[in-house]
Amino acid sequence: MRKHSIICAGIDTGKHKLDVALEGRSQELQVQNTAEGHRQLSIWLRKCRVARVGIEASGGYEQEVVRQLRRDGFVVIVFQPAQVRAYAMFHLQRAKNDKIDAGLIAACTAATKKIHAPPDPRLAPLAEVLTFIDQITEDIACLRTRHESFRDQRIKACCTSEIRRLKVLLRCELKKVVADIRRHDDLAKRLDLILSVDGIGLRTAVAILARMPEIGRVTREQAAALVGFAPYDNDSADHLGQRHIAGGRKRLRGNLYAAALPASFRWNPQLKALYKRLIAKGKPHKVALVACARKLLIYANTVVERGTPWTKEMPALTTATRSN
Repeated sequence: MRKHSIICAGIDTGKHKLDVALEGRSQELQVQNTAEGHRQLSIWLRKCRVARVGIEASGGYEQEVVRQLRRDGFVVIVFQPAQVRAYAMFHLQRAKNDKIDAGLIAACTAATKKIHAPPDPRLAPLAEVLTFIDQITEDIACLRTRHESFRDQRIKACCTSEIRRLKVLLRCELKKVVADIRRHDDLAKRLDLILSVDGIGLRTAVAILARMPEIGRVTREQAAALVGFAPYDNDSADHLGQRHIAGGRKRLRGNLYAAALPASFRWNPQLKALYKRLIAKGKPHKVALVACARKLLIYANTVVERGTPWTKEMPALTTATRSN
């Protein structure tokens, strides 16, 4: 008698090919990581009566096949590489190749108890443009550093010209993302609610909307953990270790951290008070700023959950949190 009543498949993703295995079965498949290969994969999975498919996030190479499989009605779980590695370590699985990895992902898929709803497909393209905007920002920062380091006026002029061009490109891309959001009434409403929070600017609001589809549907603790702002204990027996934040969505965390600095010094009275209170207790600047960034995220989660704009008197505790 089989341990699992449903048939699960695992996909090991490469730039050019996909290796597929079925959990507990000998059938295997290898197809090209192209639109035609995705169609062949979908037909094969349906023929094998597969209900659930697991795939490891692989630098974006998995995105097209995930979209195709979800369109074809399959339940798809996208694992972080750390999850699959941890599962392999738990089972003392040291051998590694594409076929073994596919079988490992299939087993991991079958063992998964809680399956989250897929993210809004409208948000993935927006997040991709946001990544491009973040990269442009990083390029501008690099060029500014180069501008400072060179003494040749011609080179400095080239850097200045390139910075100016990239700033225009950045504004155009951000404007395009906002226009795409405004085409959908529900997304536009969510964006306006996030923008109502003192200290959250347009770029940060777009980042929260696109990079955190769960906004307004999770508790404050879950929101902080998803972004990587949750401080985790490091205690053992009589040892009380220092708490640290870890994991989460790096780019969104960076956006919120950058927004928290001016918000906690100028724009948001509650954050200004929080920052001063933490500093008065002897907390380092960075620790206080992380706390302000976390609070900024909680405020955004609160207004989206309630469906009402931010007010300075609004408490940060969500109804989802109170019910837990």
